[in-house]
Amino acid sequence: MNDTSPLRTLLILGGTGDLSQRLLLPGLGQLIASGRAPENLTVTGSGSRDWSDGDWQDRLRSSFAAAREDADEQGRRALDAAVESGSYLRVDLQDPERLVRDIAGLQAPLALYFALPPGLTQSTVAALKPGDLPDETRLVLEKPFGTDEESARELNRLLADLVPEDHIYRVDHFLGMATVMNILGLRFTNRILEPVWNNLHIDRVEIVFDEELGLEGRAAYYDGAGALRDMIQSHLLHTMAVIAMGAPATLGERDLRDLLAATLRASSVPEDYRASTRRARWTAGEINGEGIEAYADSPGVDPARNTETLAEVEIRIDNERWAGVPFILRSGKALGKQRKEAVVTFKPVSHLPTGFTGAAGDASRLRISFAPARLELELNVNGPADVFDMERTGLAAPMHKSTFTPYGEVLDGILSGDPLVSVRADVAEECWRIVDPVLAAWAADQVPLESYPAGTAGPPGWKTSRADL
Repeated sequence: MNDTSPLRTLLILGGTGDLSQRLLLPGLGQLIASGRAPENLTVTGSGSRDWSDGDWQDRLRSSFAAAREDADEQGRRALDAAVESGSYLRVDLQDPERLVRDIAGLQAPLALYFALPPGLTQSTVAALKPGDLPDETRLVLEKPFGTDEESARELNRLLADLVPEDHIYRVDHFLGMATVMNILGLRFTNRILEPVWNNLHIDRVEIVFDEELGLEGRAAYYDGAGALRDMIQSHLLHTMAVIAMGAPATLGERDLRDLLAATLRASSVPEDYRASTRRARWTAGEINGEGIEAYADSPGVDPARNTETLAEVEIRIDNERWAGVPFILRSGKALGKQRKEAVVTFKPVSHLPTGFTGAAGDASRLRISFAPARLELELNVNGPADVFDMERTGLAAPMHKSTFTPYGEVLDGILSGDPLVSVRADVAEECWRIVDPVLAAWAADQVPLESYPAGTAGPPGWKTSRADL
């Protein structure tokens, strides 16, 4: 059974950091203002800074400002109460005994949110022992979850010694409820789609997360990660699994997560990594009229790392439904156009009557846009000037958009005890299993590191993820 006991305390390790200020606390503010947070929840921040409770309350007040502006009178009162009850702990994560004493002094049940760099999260978890945490404690960890399959498995083992699996939340904000349910609702409630959702009718699937943004002050993390670890290993593989999974019996977390795991277990990257993977790094260029220096020249970057800022991998899912269909996963930074979408390209019609011209031979496409949430079905229709000359048109509609930010959705699941928005232990390990061989091949320079000017679509030869898009 999943734990649904109302939380009394949310302790944010690393509460003074950027993640907490920009994403966690504004999302939490939305929940408190809307009445979705438990009553009398105490928000406790922690860090190495010599802050007082008043300093932390100032941080809460500024982070909740946007939510307060949009809230009704009851929501404002709830936000003000959360600010006034906020408390701060100055912690030394190198002193686990003191950390355990500090946690014991907080009201339980509590959630312990590791808003920390991956290495510090792992060392802190390793320093905790069975029995150190109060009953019903929920542990919340940011991705990347480990650095490879072996470290993810070890971290899972350490966590399992501390709390049950259904009290562990491996955060993937990309899998907020709106994103997942938009895909599931589209697939499993429309008979027109589900019968053709297989290798008999689909030619390929592309999942793209291209950003115009560069490092945005994240060089310390990103230069040690790169596009493959940062986005594809977690967010895009999970999205692929949602798109490719079989129909669940229910929307319960057990049914959904079992099918996600089964899909990933059947997934791998073809071993000719020069053909099935690509990597590149941006050089100096221009984005929206602003000059962008080369990634290798950016502050905090070690050029010798050969960190990729654009990555593409081809995944094959070895099961009856998807055998032979390539899933192309691509993500990068400092590109000329923001694209955050999945594109399903169907096979051409089995017979095209002689006499049709124009776009008649073009395959139909279904585009699922994540930002903004939008659906578009591209079809061929008869042109107005010549009835035999086919033209391309699109049937478009908005999809459900959550009233919460992605982190608001994740926190909603954590506070309510719903693990559906988190990543299960075996799924985290499977994702690393899929990409580990690629990372090894890249580290051995088996795949060349190409380049692209900032503000462009990437290297010109990357046709697989940019043709006709």
